[in-house]
Amino acid sequence: MPSGQPVFPRRVPDAYIAMRGLVVASLLILLVGGTDAFRICAFNAHRLTLTKVIKESVMDTLVQILARCDIMVLQEVVDSSQNTVLFLLQKLQRSDKTQVLNFYQYNDTEDIFAREPFVAQFTLPSKILPSVVLVPLHTTPKDVEKELNALYDVFLDVSQRWQNENVILLGDFNADCASLAKKRLNSLLLRTKAGFHWVIPDGEDTTVRASTNCTYDRIVMHGQGCQKLLKAAATFDFPRRFQLTEEEVEKLGWHKSEGRIVEVSSATDTERFVLLGSSRQ
Repeated sequence: MPSGQPVFPRRVPDAYIAMRGLVVASLLILLVGGTDAFRICAFNAHRLTLTKVIKESVMDTLVQILARCDIMVLQEVVDSSQNTVLFLLQKLQRSDKTQVLNFYQYNDTEDIFAREPFVAQFTLPSKILPSVVLVPLHTTPKDVEKELNALYDVFLDVSQRWQNENVILLGDFNADCASLAKKRLNSLLLRTKAGFHWVIPDGEDTTVRASTNCTYDRIVMHGQGCQKLLKAAATFDFPRRFQLTEEEVEKLGWHKSEGRIVEVSSATDTERFVLLGSSRQ
């Protein structure tokens, strides 16, 4: 577990927490009061390194992607020095309207996860939902079903630890196509247990390649507070929005299936935070 303040914690095996909001792949919009959307997002940046991020074209696109969201889960940051994260944060504005209340790395005693979830609790500017817990996960394709079923245990652990059942599980679940057949998807604990809502629909393409159509990236919500505030959940097709060809996306380094942003939103003008996940690959 990292020590010190959560803004710039020490390296942990698979996650960082830092201020500001980065999100690209899934979008969650929560209506927390006011008129502006509060966005929580997740993005697999595919082996994001300092060498990649210092390229102007990559940085410009990343900043546009990340600045859309109030809380961001950025996955596959491959840099034990943290310099990639620090460099990104220098390019992004920060505010103090949201705070990290708690955080910890899940104790994976049975060694099920390739990347143990790094869990964080954030304040929200809402009387209905004053705080929310985020549980990010990037599964390994060969163990998708096993890891996603174990994610239910993570939910139980965090909801009991912090007495908060308003939990959002999100990230690159690899929960589709060859990695997870539909029959196996529907038998997951997060599908069969009551109270979990998969807000990115099955069949929603979260990839950037024209030849691929898979719902790898997901957002799963639990808790009445989350449900009451949910305005929308969708993917953000950044290549289309920024008018990037598939070749240009590949030059940016996102040359595999991963790519779109998943996000959920609500409404108020809030600060940005970022929950950054690093890959072991």
